[in-house]
Amino acid sequence: MTSIPGIHPIILAPSASAGAAGGDSGFLESLTGAIQKVNQMQADAKAQVEGLLSGQGEDLHGAMLAVEKADLAFQFMMQVRNKIVQAYQEVAQMSF
Repeated sequence: MTSIPGIHPIILAPSASAGAAGGDSGFLESLTGAIQKVNQMQADAKAQVEGLLSGQGEDLHGAMLAVEKADLAFQFMMQVRNKIVQAYQEVAQMSF
């Protein structure tokens, strides 16, 4: 019987400029990198599904896993976006 490999979480490493002086763009770079990873996961899932539909791919299990990983990553990014918007709204309501 073939064993099923484990699912590894996506680990977002902080950028090198995040702790440096003038590292204002560290957050932006991290966020942009995370969005690009999610986009790449979605593109990979789409390619696998298209391969199955065209008859070239035979790995239904792998395609379904790729689709689910891309979906979870997208949902996670939406929650991150919601938290960023919420934080911005809280800061905007503060009186200085």
